[in-house]
Amino acid sequence: MIRVLLADDHEMVRDGLRVLLETTADIHVIALASNGQEALDKAMRLRPNVAVIDVSMPPMNGIKAAREIRTHCPQTQVLMLSMMRDPEHIQGSIQAGALGYILKDEAGTELIAGIRAVSKGYRYFNQKITEIAARYI
Repeated sequence: MIRVLLADDHEMVRDGLRVLLETTADIHVIALASNGQEALDKAMRLRPNVAVIDVSMPPMNGIKAAREIRTHCPQTQVLMLSMMRDPEHIQGSIQAGALGYILKDEAGTELIAGIRAVSKGYRYFNQKITEIAARYI
């Protein structure tokens, strides 16, 4: 069972992702967070296998949260989820220790595949991000 922490500053997004992920037999959402600091606190306490983190969240953004989670919870892999397609956010996420980056406008199957891949220590980027991300790996 892959234990997942979901962090997004939009409640509807968090709830929708939780419902989507709970339909899979091998993924269990153990916590929800509305910002980066809350994600870090819950990751340190619950030690999820994977943290799915939105890049853009106040007051602590997802990139900073990813860096802190990887520092304090090295067994927790990070998968970024964002609408941001620019190289700065992608590069920043990779440099912060995220193993994957998925756009929010992709199908839920991409997210599920990404969680499964990063939980095993593999990198995962959807088709639209691969070309940009390849420059920073």
